[in-house]
Amino acid sequence: MHHLSPSIWFPNPEEADKEGLLAIGGDLSVKRLMHAYCSGIFPWFEDDQPILWWSPDPRMVLFLDSFKVSKSFQKTIQKNKFTITFNTCFEEVIKNCSQIKRKGQQGTWITSQMQDAYLKLHENGHATSVEVWLDGTLVGGLYGIDLIDKKVFCGESMFSNVSDASKVAFYFLVEQLKTKNYQLIDCQMYTPHLERLGATEIPREKFLQYLRQKNDN
Repeated sequence: MHHLSPSIWFPNPEEADKEGLLAIGGDLSVKRLMHAYCSGIFPWFEDDQPILWWSPDPRMVLFLDSFKVSKSFQKTIQKNKFTITFNTCFEEVIKNCSQIKRKGQQGTWITSQMQDAYLKLHENGHATSVEVWLDGTLVGGLYGIDLIDKKVFCGESMFSNVSDASKVAFYFLVEQLKTKNYQLIDCQMYTPHLERLGATEIPREKFLQYLRQKNDN
């Protein structure tokens, strides 16, 4: 377990324990967060915990062409009942994500401290939100870190107040990233829901190789 100093530094992800926990401490400054994501590391902790930094092995990712679109969901898309926007209300999206009750979780890891930090990332052009509207009401969405130079999008969280709304957000994110020749979406850790969407686990080292590649397109 590494205890971070005020300097912007992280240990090698290979030094993480079997659960993926790599380091403790530090801060949530824009500079440190961007250094973390570009190194395959992300923060995840609750209100009563210090800042914890993770780099799990294996890593859950979605290769864009693997996104699963069922016939019923395709019909939902074709109905055009939702309006989709990007980056119009990032703060509202992350607040909604923090309030969604999730099975097996007592509280939320999207604390007020985390919300403030990711809002600063958004203001600096590093964090993106996708919003799903129904009759003028925000009903779903997602947010994440956009590693533009690496062609990798790091998905953080999504929410849905009506059926399929978060999945619709994910669909339009995938479609946009395809037009920009992105490599993959980092989903961090396995969940059955992500697997149903087409995400898969790959070795951490393979994921880090994607982050090291130079992308000029």
